[in-house]
Amino acid sequence: MARRALMVVEGHRSFCLLYVKAARRLGLHPIVLSADPTRYDYLAAEGIEAIRIDTDNIDALIHECSRLRSTYDIAGITSARGAFYSTVGKLCRYFDLPGPDPQSVERCCDKFTQRQLLAQAGVPIPAYRLATDAAEVESFAAEIGLPVILKPTAGSGSMGVRLCPSLGELADHTTYLLEKHIWRSSPRILVEDFAQGPHYSIDIMGNAVVGIAALDFGPPPHFVYRELTYPAVLTEDEHNRIADVSLSCLRALGLDWGPTNVELRWTKRGPVVIEVNPRLPGSPAPQLVQLAYGIDLVTEHIKVVIGDEWNLHRSNSQTAAARFLVADRDGTLDWIGGDSPAAAVSGVAEVKFYVEPKTPIVRKGNYRDCIGHVIAASPSLARTEAILQRAVDMIDWSITPFPAEKE
Repeated sequence: MARRALMVVEGHRSFCLLYVKAARRLGLHPIVLSADPTRYDYLAAEGIEAIRIDTDNIDALIHECSRLRSTYDIAGITSARGAFYSTVGKLCRYFDLPGPDPQSVERCCDKFTQRQLLAQAGVPIPAYRLATDAAEVESFAAEIGLPVILKPTAGSGSMGVRLCPSLGELADHTTYLLEKHIWRSSPRILVEDFAQGPHYSIDIMGNAVVGIAALDFGPPPHFVYRELTYPAVLTEDEHNRIADVSLSCLRALGLDWGPTNVELRWTKRGPVVIEVNPRLPGSPAPQLVQLAYGIDLVTEHIKVVIGDEWNLHRSNSQTAAARFLVADRDGTLDWIGGDSPAAAVSGVAEVKFYVEPKTPIVRKGNYRDCIGHVIAASPSLARTEAILQRAVDMIDWSITPFPAEKE
């Protein structure tokens, strides 16, 4: 009998490792398809089969999966990167496997189209306009009123996203987006009203709200993660309104299969949706969900992918939080340490560094500015916060600024 395999199209940092380990626990043989498997050095260390292939070429992927079917029973196809969910949907359709609707995913991943569909369905969103040049950005910002947020219509991790409270900052970031941001096609910039209020991240599987987290960012104008906490402290009414708005997003976007992540802010007019992603949130959110609720989101997602019965029963009730370690300057990382004593603090679940010494650090105002995280869990928010702070205080690093360029 052929061995059951799970195909994973690309990954993201150690998030891919969560998928391959979960697949193994389910008795599946994980195979990673990647344009550059060497980016995932942990795959070789874990003895994970990885195949080099152009993952932007759907025909090449179909051909490779067809070849692998002569050896394996392909039980499911998924990805640990949202950018490849549409591709995954197309592969699942071709091989008659459970998977997301590729058209719904593509509409959702275009933030302008997503905004249009949400607005048509009456979902509360910020005022927005689509600009393609500097003159339109300036004109639309005047219509909406400063401060505004400028962001590309595609992408994740706050890449290219910036709060612009003045005309000067608006002009500077417009120039950056038009001249330096990497576009797959012609530039398309969203000009949005800045929805102000607490930020929440909602994890959904199918039509079930699994958890609602509070998400804090570092100082503006960027949106670099600072802390993620499950569950968010909410009244019953706030929880219900957030859940209702989040599920209305799924109906508006045709996302009725698998995992979804919704981000919104609680403003003066209630919940306002910032973004919908047709995927699981990235690491460390799944680890936090498991600590807080006892639900392994990655494993349950794989069960959905292979058509097995999935289970969102809560077996835990804790407050779990992650504090992100963020580089404080550009330069070369000389050293980073303190992870061992931090990990030894009672209640700390994980201390992870994303970078090695001698790594060049160039801050971009997005998720890549994070150089590590600490995860803690306990029965109460106050205790979890205290544990996190104690552990983080034990961690330190040194960054030597780059030599000044000679004029």
